[in-house]
Amino acid sequence: MYKDSPARACGIDFGTSNSTVGWWRPGEEPLLPLEDGKITLPSVLFFNFEERRPVFGRQALDEYLSGYEGRLMRSLKSLLGSKLLKSETAVLGSAMPFKQLLGLFVGELKRRAEAFADRGFEQVVLGRPVFFVDDDPEADREAADTLVAVARDLGFRDVSFQYEPIAAAFDYERSVTREEQVLIVDIGGGTSDFSLVRLSPERRDRAERQDDILATDGVHIGGTDFDKQLSLRGVMPLFGYGSRMKSDALMPTHYHLNLATWHTINALYAQKTQLALRNMRYDIVDATGIDRLFRLIEERAGHWLAMQVEQSKIDLTKAPRLELSLERIEADLRVMLDRPLFEDAIDSQLTRIHQGVTELLRKAGVQPDQVDTVFFTGGSSGIPALRQRIARLLPNAAHVEGNTFGSIGSGLAIEAKKRYG
Repeated sequence: MYKDSPARACGIDFGTSNSTVGWWRPGEEPLLPLEDGKITLPSVLFFNFEERRPVFGRQALDEYLSGYEGRLMRSLKSLLGSKLLKSETAVLGSAMPFKQLLGLFVGELKRRAEAFADRGFEQVVLGRPVFFVDDDPEADREAADTLVAVARDLGFRDVSFQYEPIAAAFDYERSVTREEQVLIVDIGGGTSDFSLVRLSPERRDRAERQDDILATDGVHIGGTDFDKQLSLRGVMPLFGYGSRMKSDALMPTHYHLNLATWHTINALYAQKTQLALRNMRYDIVDATGIDRLFRLIEERAGHWLAMQVEQSKIDLTKAPRLELSLERIEADLRVMLDRPLFEDAIDSQLTRIHQGVTELLRKAGVQPDQVDTVFFTGGSSGIPALRQRIARLLPNAAHVEGNTFGSIGSGLAIEAKKRYG
């Protein structure tokens, strides 16, 4: 395989936060440059209303932050398995099905990959989480079927899936020198996926690897959930979250939940929502927070705020505390965020991840001390509290860093070569 001609097929890792495309070629790294020489294309779509065109990735974020009028959409993968998938949204004055939005982004990945490769691709291996939807096999199957339909509509004749953590395992296997029992921990933007896999140099070129996959599991928790919890705990109280009404009830939470969730931020800008908030203002004991919320809505700054929170999450993996400036909303407005607050906010999510790994070991019939290596990949895999929980569970396992955003795409390229030549 490794001395052969370039692959006929590509592998696409359509991620919640970032996406990659891999194409196996002898002697070259498989990931293709997708934007400004970078291997990732942020999974962001911006409809520029002034120039009436869709924009993707970093350029989409730049145009939005530069003040162009338009509609920003992120975490598009989260639509798979959600009720929104069968509905439409207003874009450039017309109703556009959410499924069509997915097609626009995945189609852009295909277009950019083919432009670099200077050839077309008719076969593809798509990465998928172990579960698109937890505890709902029918919704999970529907999500997978939707993604297949999107790919076929874009011109892919042969479409197949590989679990994202398995793809990451095949990428790691390129570097192993002996047989290892490896736990793959993939903490992506929307899901956390785990696989226990037997890897070795001798097994590397085998086409059939089912016997080496000891178990797979996953939970629908990822980096965007960590962002959401940090936002609700550390930032949303400044915007009225938890405000007391004159009736002594708390202000309804769904406004702030929408603001803290990427793909529902636009709901806050709806005229009906703003009218309801204005009617509510007179029933709130202290209107300071809701008045800031009005200013944020007027500024259309919901996605900007979400990006500040996301960056704070990233920074807190390295720094114990930080100051977040919110002066765009109000002069001298800032909030201190620290790691204990963040870790407490995401404690229930980390517990579910811990339970998922424990269940994986149980299904595989493997004792914790039998795991040789933990391979971490995915954008949120570096959170210290997460690493500490895994270390306590698997005290004998070595920790190996994968390419945070590239291991899955590389592994999918390897799998595409094996399946389609």
